Amino acid sequence: MHLPYQRGPLHDLPDTPQAYDSVLADASEEALARLTPEGSLEHPDAHDDIGDTSLGITSLLALAWQRGKDPRLPEAVRRSLDFHLRERMYTTDNPGYPNLRKPGSGLPYARYVLEAGAHPIGDWPSTVWALLQAVNVLDAADGLLEDEQYARLRQLAHGYWRWLTEATFFNPQQAGNQAIGCVVGGLMLARHLPPEDAAPVRSRALALYTDEIRAHRVPDRGALLPPEHGGAYDNNYGPISLSFLAQAHRVSGEETFAEDGDTLARYIDARVTSGGYDYGGPRYSEQHSGFESVLGLRRFGARIGADLGRYRGDTRWGRHADRRDGRIDGHFAFMLVWQIQDTTRWHRTPSAAPVRHQLRSGTVSVAFDHRMTPALIEAAGTYYLPAAVRRQHGFGPVTDGFLLCRPMGEVRVADARADGLAAKLVTKPVVGRDHVLRHVRSLYVTDGTSLWVTVAVERLGGAPYLLSGLPYAADDGDRVRRRAEGEVVSAGGLRLTHPADGGPDHFDARAALTQEEAAFALAADPRGYGNPDEGWRHLVSSTALEAAPAPGAPDGLHVFAVRYGPGGAFAPVFEASPGAPGEPDESDEAVEPGGSGGLLVRTEAFTAVVGPVAGDSRGEPSLTVRR
Repeated sequence: MHLPYQRGPLHDLPDTPQAYDSVLADASEEALARLTPEGSLEHPDAHDDIGDTSLGITSLLALAWQRGKDPRLPEAVRRSLDFHLRERMYTTDNPGYPNLRKPGSGLPYARYVLEAGAHPIGDWPSTVWALLQAVNVLDAADGLLEDEQYARLRQLAHGYWRWLTEATFFNPQQAGNQAIGCVVGGLMLARHLPPEDAAPVRSRALALYTDEIRAHRVPDRGALLPPEHGGAYDNNYGPISLSFLAQAHRVSGEETFAEDGDTLARYIDARVTSGGYDYGGPRYSEQHSGFESVLGLRRFGARIGADLGRYRGDTRWGRHADRRDGRIDGHFAFMLVWQIQDTTRWHRTPSAAPVRHQLRSGTVSVAFDHRMTPALIEAAGTYYLPAAVRRQHGFGPVTDGFLLCRPMGEVRVADARADGLAAKLVTKPVVGRDHVLRHVRSLYVTDGTSLWVTVAVERLGGAPYLLSGLPYAADDGDRVRRRAEGEVVSAGGLRLTHPADGGPDHFDARAALTQEEAAFALAADPRGYGNPDEGWRHLVSSTALEAAPAPGAPDGLHVFAVRYGPGGAFAPVFEASPGAPGEPDESDEAVEPGGSGGLLVRTEAFTAVVGPVAGDSRGEPSLTVRR
């Protein structure tokens, strides 16, 4: 089975002016055929996320007229705008809406569901989206709208802004993308207001960003990120936040938005695989945005010099929001308007600079979490998630059911590149159930086609093995297909195990259940509102690759060696070494006992020397690698 939302890289969608004019032409023809006598452009099956949708299509028609001057469009724009002003402007409080600060304000807002009291919690984001659709129509109004209609729309947009920032609590869902979108709406609105109204709106928008969004950023993997539904990042909403930051910088010129966008873009570049696959977040663990992400990924990818367009979006929403019948919906249409207006082109070359939380070369990548444990491995087109054993998740040595991957102290990292190889060494102190401190040294080396992982640790008791991942999915053309195996070999023998127990907290990769579905099943709250990442952390066991210790390890060490991807015979050799050649440490007259000295690793593809646990004069690990 294919994963439903992981589809093609977003940079594969044509983004020339001619391609966008074709998109607008198709949208215009569909809208003209749909326009009702009342002026509605809503999809006939629309139910939720509806309050901004007709106005969104109006904004597309306005942009299409601005670019092509189709004589049929002005009348459709005016009629559909009258419909929104007449039928979709609500000023009476929605029964049951819980986030009002000023009940009975009489200020206008947009409804998530038109029926009074039906799911009012979504009215805040719907009003943000309606504000953004409105300012896009205002931007295209010259020669299109009569003065009176323009004035009414401007008044409505100002009312939306006041409802969002005065009548309700700001950002009640703790969703960074919605909050930054509101700030963008204020910045764009200010350009249409008289100076005495514009200055306070702009000032308030910038203050909200500084005090309510930026001041509450959440750390993850060394970056400070806008909070998304209570978490640091969401693989659906995070790239949408990046698009809002791009538009905020475009319309305001404020460098804060550019700096924060650069940070988020580098974070996305580090966590997304070479093939564009990603998962995780506090709301949608595997679902991906489509056109809503293009502006941010394209603009900031060019800024930081990274191929962010490899991100696998849901290309069914490659141009605009669609319903199941494939017909345009109008939701989020402002993002299509902005990406058409922006002339930035995709940067398609990977960033060459090593980064702490990723190792990437060719078609191989390892994305590391905040503990520098692999969060996702990609090799030979297959994606491996962290496996679970006894409710412990990760990659690392296991002894007596205890997984040694959680650091008890500082994690140190060294990168090396030579002869077409890219390597990363991660050294972390860990404590087992026996309270003994051990140093786990994990070496990752890739030639761009295969990935070699070597893990060394002071000798363990029992029958230890290396938990080496959960094979989960593989590239299949423009789609990602579920699978339960991968091209992996181990120097000490390898077994693929599956949970013996059933139930939602045991994940068998052979079953049809996706990671997202399993995560939501374990989440505390209903699907769409719970935190799937939190749910997934309750997983007790999973399908897992388990690698036995490699033969020939130096005294005092257990060494595990695994290769992901193609290659010939795999029989690595390990030798004790006082340190890296050419970098002698005179204090190391001999290899330290207990397996804490240097380690030389020879495979069919490379030779690597890992420095002693003690590191250099600053305690930093040393690493050299060569063919």
